Amino acid sequence: MRVVIASDTEGMPLKEAIKDALVADGHEVVDYSSAPAADFIDSALIVAHDLLEHDDSLGFAFDGYGVGSYMAATRVKGMVAASISDERSAYMTREHNDCRLVCMGSKVVGSEVATRIAREFLAADYAGGRHQIRVDMLHKMA
Repeated sequence: MRVVIASDTEGMPLKEAIKDALVADGHEVVDYSSAPAADFIDSALIVAHDLLEHDDSLGFAFDGYGVGSYMAATRVKGMVAASISDERSAYMTREHNDCRLVCMGSKVVGSEVATRIAREFLAADYAGGRHQIRVDMLHKMA
C-alpha cells in the first residue's frame, strides 16, 4: 500500500520509527519530511492534500500531541482524519469512518504502540454500508 507521512520537529523520532516499520512491512512510503516541517500545520496539510490526490493511499502525520495535526487536517475539505492513541480506535476509525489520515503525538504514544496503531489502521478496510451516511456528512462539513 502507498502510505504518506510527514512530521514537525517534535514528531520526527516517532515518524522515523513508523517509517522503518512500514518499509519493513513492504509498504511504499512517501515521506514528505526528510527534514522536519517548520510547523505541524505544514506537515499535516501536505499529507492531507496528497491523500486527496491519491485515492488508494493512506497517511500519518506526527507532532508532539497529534491534536494539532488533526485540527489542521480536518480543515481540508474532503479529508477525514483522526487523532489516535490506541490500536482499536485506529482500526475502527478506518472501518467505520473511512478515515484516511491518522495523527499521532510523540509525547502521547511510544514507538511500539504507534507501530501497532499504524498496522491496525492499514489492516482495516472501510466497511461502507450504513457508515456511508456519516462519511458523506463529514465530507460536506469541511
